[in-house]
Amino acid sequence: RVERLLGPRLLDPARPRGPVSDSPTGTLLVLSDSLGFYGPEGALPTSDPRIWPNLVAAELGLRCELFARVGWTTRDGWWCVTQDPRVWATVPTVEAAVLALGGMDSLPSPLPTAVREQIRYLRPASLRARARDGYAVIQKTFAHLGWPMALPPKVTVDYLDKTYDSIHSLRPAAPMAVLAPPTHRALAYSFAHPGWARTEAAMREWADGAGVPMVPLRDLCEWSFDLGINNIDGIHWSFEMHERVAQRVLAALRGTEGGAR
Repeated sequence: RVERLLGPRLLDPARPRGPVSDSPTGTLLVLSDSLGFYGPEGALPTSDPRIWPNLVAAELGLRCELFARVGWTTRDGWWCVTQDPRVWATVPTVEAAVLALGGMDSLPSPLPTAVREQIRYLRPASLRARARDGYAVIQKTFAHLGWPMALPPKVTVDYLDKTYDSIHSLRPAAPMAVLAPPTHRALAYSFAHPGWARTEAAMREWADGAGVPMVPLRDLCEWSFDLGINNIDGIHWSFEMHERVAQRVLAALRGTEGGAR
């Protein structure tokens, strides 16, 4: 079935969107941050046919299982694979997988990520709001330093490797791809992304060594931001961008030989 799925056709504009059968039995597994389910105006349900994971799944005739949250790093992806029983239930039917994490890892994080994560638990609401405002000011002020990042590149690669191994060991014939870290033009980060190159280089070295195709994104991000078609937050993507990303993901999956090491 894998060989049949990975035919030469990519996204065909004349082809109706949607699975090739009413009830696909195979699964496309996607681990992502918010770029997997945000559009030009905000968050969308995982069933929205315009987001890139569903575009890819539709072309392959698979059911998409998207596991994602705002702010997820490769560490969160690893925790998801090892702790979420929905992933365990999905793995037996996985026929292709995409690791779409690493972008958040490369972002400047002047305060530890744990500080940001704990703000939601503060009470009363007025204290929580002041803490969020203060965090945003610190982040914007010191983002240009590029250090510390949310995760160091070495740690990013370690979590990618463990996540890949856990899926590949159970579904060795399923092709897999990894997304390179995207970039942004966000005021929240003072339009700074000095850690991108280090994370991208580390991920590329890992992908080359593991034999996993890596999907480049920076040029697409710059193209779409230049056109002004993305979300005004300077981070999330337009539907045109989702379409372009889907094309590249399909090309990566169809160009690999089972994702084997």
